[in-house]
Amino acid sequence: MPQARKNQISLDATSTYHCISRCVRRQFLCGRDAHTGKDFSHRRDWIRSRVFELQAILAIDICAYAVMSNHVHLVLCVQRQAALSWDDREVAERWLKLFGGKPLLRSFVAGEKLSDAQLNAVSTWIAKYRERLFSISWFMRCLNEPIARQANAEDNVTGRFWEGRFKSQALLDEASVVAAMAYVDLNPVRAGMTESPEESDYTSIQQRVLEQDPKIAAGEPASIEALSEDLRSAIGRLMPFPGQATTEEAAANPERIIPYEIQDYLALVDWSGRAIVEGKRGKIPDNLPPILERLKIDPENYVHFINRTQKSRFHGFIGSVKSMRSLAEGFGRSFLKGQAAAAALFSPG
Repeated sequence: MPQARKNQISLDATSTYHCISRCVRRQFLCGRDAHTGKDFSHRRDWIRSRVFELQAILAIDICAYAVMSNHVHLVLCVQRQAALSWDDREVAERWLKLFGGKPLLRSFVAGEKLSDAQLNAVSTWIAKYRERLFSISWFMRCLNEPIARQANAEDNVTGRFWEGRFKSQALLDEASVVAAMAYVDLNPVRAGMTESPEESDYTSIQQRVLEQDPKIAAGEPASIEALSEDLRSAIGRLMPFPGQATTEEAAANPERIIPYEIQDYLALVDWSGRAIVEGKRGKIPDNLPPILERLKIDPENYVHFINRTQKSRFHGFIGSVKSMRSLAEGFGRSFLKGQAAAAALFSPG
């Protein structure tokens, strides 16, 4: 039986989660229909555009993404403190970008004079909206519902586009975050759609490779021409690595920076992609990326994880045995499934 979402998401334990939504009906909902030859890949643009639109409104950053033909992977980092720091007007303005809102709320944003009773009502609504603006469940709801309506309108049908619930996995420590990001970025390689990460369309790894061009990173208009057509249509900023953040950003919001070097991560994903391809012949590439050693990740079990053979042994939580036991105590549970896989993948710190 699926666990209640409140028993899967604890911002006190971790702010970072791997989320997955899958389509129903048939694969070509977001890809090419093998029966008719009709291509629905443009819906992947819809999804990515919406992801970045939501990132600009909610207090949730995108660490990694992969939009596949029938499912989408996201690694999301909740910025609760950012949402708590917004004043009431900013919360209301952000909420109104998502929904029409109550007339009284719109009057508040417009600066109209309200009675004490009206202000009390607005304050109550804003307290509720503030929590939703850093809720993963609301992020996924605001992502999936508009996409479903667009696709159903295009197909002239009614009914579900997505499965009933999105899946989420809590990423409990730095090692689990970087492993999950690489897992997400390598989806097209693992599916046989491409042999190199940088050629993987609709992924954060392709975007990060392209953003390594200093002109693109600086946002110069001419440099945008170097981006592929599909990426140019929905470019948005991913949660940065240290070298990608300005000094002011690093000082003001250190929690909004991925604590690894971008070159180390790119090397890890490149190595992992080779391991996936060569792994078909049972070979793991030489020259292990240093980041594996620093994060105390076992190389052989990491390759199994990237290839899904070990990832299936994890359930709603990924991290070291110590972090999983600590979280179990926080939930008032004696045990979390996946500790054997955790012990194999993440060496004791």
